[in-house]
Amino acid sequence: MFAYINESVRKGWNNPGFSDFGENVNYTYGEIATQIARLNLYFELIGVEKGEKIAFCGGNSSHWGISFLSTLAYGAVAVSILPDFTGPDVEKLVNHSDSQILIAGPVVATKINFANMPNVKAVIGMKDFSILYAKDDSYQKAFDNLDVVFAERYPDGYKPEFVHYQDDNLDDLALINYTSGTTSEPKGVMLTYRSLSTNCTFGQEWIPNSTSDNIVSMLPLAHMFGMMFEFIYQVAGGTHVFFITRLTTPVLMKAFHDCQPYLILTVPLVLEKIYQKKIKPMVNKPIIKLLWHIPGIGRLIRNKVRDGLLAAFGGKLNCLIIGGAALNGEVEKCLKDIKFPFLVGYGMTECGPLISYVPWQEFEAHSCGRIVDRMEIKIDSEDPLTSVGEILVKGEACMTGYYKNPEATKAAFTADGWLRTGDLGLLDQKGNIFIKGRNKNMILGPSGQNIYPEEIEDLINSIDEVAESLIVDRNHKLVALVYPDFELFKTPEYAGKDYRAVITDAVKALNKQLPMYSQISDVEFQLVEFDKTPKRSIKRFRYN
Repeated sequence: MFAYINESVRKGWNNPGFSDFGENVNYTYGEIATQIARLNLYFELIGVEKGEKIAFCGGNSSHWGISFLSTLAYGAVAVSILPDFTGPDVEKLVNHSDSQILIAGPVVATKINFANMPNVKAVIGMKDFSILYAKDDSYQKAFDNLDVVFAERYPDGYKPEFVHYQDDNLDDLALINYTSGTTSEPKGVMLTYRSLSTNCTFGQEWIPNSTSDNIVSMLPLAHMFGMMFEFIYQVAGGTHVFFITRLTTPVLMKAFHDCQPYLILTVPLVLEKIYQKKIKPMVNKPIIKLLWHIPGIGRLIRNKVRDGLLAAFGGKLNCLIIGGAALNGEVEKCLKDIKFPFLVGYGMTECGPLISYVPWQEFEAHSCGRIVDRMEIKIDSEDPLTSVGEILVKGEACMTGYYKNPEATKAAFTADGWLRTGDLGLLDQKGNIFIKGRNKNMILGPSGQNIYPEEIEDLINSIDEVAESLIVDRNHKLVALVYPDFELFKTPEYAGKDYRAVITDAVKALNKQLPMYSQISDVEFQLVEFDKTPKRSIKRFRYN
């Protein structure tokens, strides 16, 4: 990872590196390296040792990126914490991780009580790298004298030849990434430089980027998907990273238009909303439906739809990668029809994060790619081609365990060292992975049948009037929790229609497509959106 970054920083010294979109925050790669050196000098002055923990908690920004790189460049262990956690939860994770320093975003800083983190020497403000809290006067004085000491160490300024971040420590611990809330024992995934580097190398080998490319960073950087592929792998190629600091749909679409990213990473919900609002009304017009598959004219129509979508994403998009969950089948089919450059990948934090990928031209419908380089996969079943079983993986990307949680670590691996993903799936003859659902989400039917709620939800979500849904087991009966598309019911076409009756009738019709054991017995309506994680997955445990 740092072998790539050393080169990209030195060669791209005066190239744009980080920008906060819509704000006056911009850094060249040389300015990023200088700020890293400045923070590293402060760590040195207050006695932070190599291998000690530095936590950071804040929203996406250029300064989040600098905080992360500064930590690893120093040889400390980065501890990434979601800014969505409450103040007491952040304090708990800082303490659990044994962090010596906390770099906190402005909102996070207002939520925490410094006195509740006794091991922390200093709290640094992520917004401007000022000192928000110092455990004793020496830590404050070190910061006050930092400019003088920095000028003494680099009398002619910080230069490209000074950049050499350690790149021969593959098996050292690099990152502790907290994946879950704190209602139970925290699970801090321990990832080595080898894990981060194999992910970064895969990106450079399969989707090479360069100094002429731009990327929009919108996924939470505290999650591995965003951290690795909207940030680390981008810096490795010397691209210009635009951070979205306030994520709204208008801001995001303007960022795509203005920044013209070569690659977009997203979760299904974002793409499904774009499909429902922009594409579906057009392709569902009777005349378009009639002409859609007619040779010649159909191709022209499909090309026009594809070109319009590409233009909305900035016009320079090479590929859109979807992760975090399965894509709705109707959306996937339409994107396949128009030959839109997209694919669905698969990963988990414990693999830093990538497990599977395939170039979009080879992407098989309903799959999530094939196992990536330097990793192995097997299905824990009698026949991986026909019998669903848990997906097990092994290889360079796998975590070493959960920090200070030996019980969870032991449970995560089989006796012979395979990492349990918790996902159920199949393989085909080409090695494509087909995920059937989460092991813990699977519902056992009345006669022992395995019911995968995600498959039923996919069908329900294809109903025009449904925004999203969840299948739960109530007294051995399947109940659909449905959040209607209330905006649709405000349109003239739906005037006077009762959303309850419309959706209930549609679900009854859907039951005719389902086997008896997986039919829906009742529909319950949600008046507000489902509670979601930062990566926009529904928090299922809240509704069971």
